[in-house]
Amino acid sequence: MSDALNLPAERRERAGKGASRALRREGRVPAVIYGGKEEPLMIHVEEKELVRQLNTGHFMNSVVQVVIDGKSVRSIPKDVALHPVNDRPTHADFFRLSKDSKIEVSIPVVFIDEADAPGLVKGGVLNVVRHELELVCEADKIPGEIEVSVAGKDVGDAIHISEVKLPAGSESAITDRDFTIATLVAPSALKQSEGDTTDEADAAPAADEVEATSQKSDDDAE
Repeated sequence: MSDALNLPAERRERAGKGASRALRREGRVPAVIYGGKEEPLMIHVEEKELVRQLNTGHFMNSVVQVVIDGKSVRSIPKDVALHPVNDRPTHADFFRLSKDSKIEVSIPVVFIDEADAPGLVKGGVLNVVRHELELVCEADKIPGEIEVSVAGKDVGDAIHISEVKLPAGSESAITDRDFTIATLVAPSALKQSEGDTTDEADAAPAADEVEATSQKSDDDAE
């Protein structure tokens, strides 16, 4: 699980577009914390600090302790809206976590044991279908990444979710099918090379064909 992050915040006294625009002009980002069977809590956070944490690369699947008036609210980011032109954050949503709550999150996939995959050793390519897995996790057991082994896989093989051992407290959010995570395919250069060899074989006449043609030419000359 990714380490918990701390994000200082202040309460918002007013809602609405006008109040939100005023906050953004001051370098603040309006946000809300909801869930946990409690009323939504309107807050605002410093834009620079939010951007810094977003740039860590694991902000969206980390537990965030939002600190308000000296008290921490345990949460997980659900959405950060970005400006369509300058990519500056314009609003953030956080989901309040209780001790026994579960949350659906996207967890990045990391492939391991590549040296033990015959298909990769012989020059095949790992075609990643899903770079992240949608999981339902216990709030205090959110993994930072999911390791997927490719050991024993050859060209033409596929890796499905049923082959992945998920950590305790996590399960796939997709339960109606055994979806593909990655496949092993032959490199395009290898396919092209094989195709060229076939074409040359088709184009070259067989030895008996050459001999027959030569004999026919001698008969005509006589």
